Amino acid sequence: MVSFKEYLTETKKSGCTCWSKYKRVPGTKPCSPGSCVKESTVDAKGHKSSTGGLTQKGVDAYNRENPGHNLQTAVTTPPSELKAGSKAANRRKSFCARMSGVDGPMKKPNGEPSRKALALRKWNC
Repeated sequence: MVSFKEYLTETKKSGCTCWSKYKRVPGTKPCSPGSCVKESTVDAKGHKSSTGGLTQKGVDAYNRENPGHNLQTAVTTPPSELKAGSKAANRRKSFCARMSGVDGPMKKPNGEPSRKALALRKWNC
């Protein structure tokens, strides 16, 4: 086992590596906040967001595969900043009403939030 001092000297030499199962974000400074992200945060195609829902790339892919559909990304604006009765406020309210009633756990067996919980959090439900 490596001592803490040895670990620090190795880290300084190597330029601050990310933890296992994390990868470096291109274009960020080593050891800066947000420079390492979990490898599984976005699926292989880049369609699922780690914070819940689909990325813009995922929405575009869905709309391309399903002509006539008009899927949109989440309304992430806080409810206090939305004008009451606006199109975005109504979309958010409708999504929250539908998704909150869906059966299913809010946490996975390992304690991480489920996709349902992530989506509800992203939409500020």
